[in-house]
Amino acid sequence: MPRTAYPVLTDRVLNRTLLQRQHLLERVATPPLVMVEHLLGLQAQDVLPPYLSLAARLTNLDPYPLSEALTDRRAVRVLLMRGTIHLVSADDALVLRAWVQPFLTGLARTADYGRGFPVEQYDAVVAAVCDLLATGPMTGAELGERLASAHPGRTASRAMALAKTLTPLVQLPPRGTWGRSGGQVYLPLEAWLQRPLADPDPASIVRRWLRAYGPGTPADVTTWSGVTRLRPVFTAMGEELVRYEDERGRAVFDLVGLPLADPEVPAPVRLLGLYDNLWLSHSERTRVTTPERRAEWMGPNGGNAPTVFVDGMLEGFWRRTPTGSVDVRLSRRLTRAEQAELDDEVARVERLLQTP
Repeated sequence: MPRTAYPVLTDRVLNRTLLQRQHLLERVATPPLVMVEHLLGLQAQDVLPPYLSLAARLTNLDPYPLSEALTDRRAVRVLLMRGTIHLVSADDALVLRAWVQPFLTGLARTADYGRGFPVEQYDAVVAAVCDLLATGPMTGAELGERLASAHPGRTASRAMALAKTLTPLVQLPPRGTWGRSGGQVYLPLEAWLQRPLADPDPASIVRRWLRAYGPGTPADVTTWSGVTRLRPVFTAMGEELVRYEDERGRAVFDLVGLPLADPEVPAPVRLLGLYDNLWLSHSERTRVTTPERRAEWMGPNGGNAPTVFVDGMLEGFWRRTPTGSVDVRLSRRLTRAEQAELDDEVARVERLLQTP
């Protein structure tokens, strides 16, 4: 029987489609929290990257509405996909934390901070954390010390890392808000929102991922989230999905009816933060980077610098100077048009950084 022929998506089509779905080809006038939900959250290991992610996608970003969403509990900062802090809407926090918790529990078993700690005591750790926070929030340092005192030989930092992995803990504002300093102070997610974790529907999450990051594969969704065994979810979606192949003959899937981008559409220069799920959400991680550029970005303890994208690809890095200006280091010469775009983007980011 002859092999079924599937439409082939070139690397350029996959690149432009990803950028289109990420709203990085053309900015849109969308409320910040609506964009946060479309992207299934923003990487938020540091305070500034979520604002940079939105500035690259939205017209005339005002950072204060996102700060207000954190303050009034419509958005939260919590450990989620890949075991990293994300800024997500309150509704998504309750769903996504429940979905990734099995992955996080597995992470606790293998990570350095969890080694040697009996798995059968995990429930007791969660109960202890909730008991300690029942009378009000605590700093991470205080909570870690209180937990470590009950487990001789475990440092406060390791105890706190285990607690965050096993227990949904929100980083309370002012942490993450614009223009205000704030340490890491915690309460359980359900206590902060006064709502329980929600029952996740994996197919619904896959649909949303495809709308923001697709076309893609089960392995891609696993790379983005850490959650494994997703192939049966794709299979069960059946006729909801259309199958393509990439240039190397690998199967990629998309929702039926979602448009693919014109490969010839221009991709404007964009400045992004130290971390952005744009290039952290596919197993090959080459849709918007080359291995060489990614190696330049990746340091021994994480990313080296915020990033510059030119013609849809990672082509450089930038840093904020002590005076608040933006200093750019590129890997190639720009055309005159690209340089004009870069100048505009630098000016836009500098205005954001100078927002009081």
